[in-house]
Amino acid sequence: MGIVVDVIRDFESADLPTDEQLESWANLAAADRKPGAELCIRIVDATESQQLNADYRGKDKPTNVLSFPFEAPPGLPVNILGDLAICAEVVAHEAEQQNKQLAHHWAHMVIHGTLHLLGFDHINDQDAEIMEALERELLACLDIPDPYAE
Repeated sequence: MGIVVDVIRDFESADLPTDEQLESWANLAAADRKPGAELCIRIVDATESQQLNADYRGKDKPTNVLSFPFEAPPGLPVNILGDLAICAEVVAHEAEQQNKQLAHHWAHMVIHGTLHLLGFDHINDQDAEIMEALERELLACLDIPDPYAE
């Protein structure tokens, strides 16, 4: 059983991944860890990303992906992971700057954000090593090279 992914496109561009691609990448990260769960992926522009990043992280600049885990009130049995806000403009710029295929970078951002919704983090070195190893493993399933390689 996979997860349910709702896609909201607040930004349009010809080079964005399809809903099916976004769903498959999120499923790769979450289906075995949280079967039947739901998440929402919103594709946003740089202005909205910057506003969300400022409001929720105190950083006044756009960023590639923001994760908003859902915390159900006690006693409410729901299987919602939360929301991802992915900035299409930042993802495209990073892919170009890092000489990565755009689709590969999108897959990485969806997997990275989904892992955050599952509770993984990279605040300290030990947690970062665990999360990055898992990202590498999942991306390798898609024949995507190590995104952290120099």
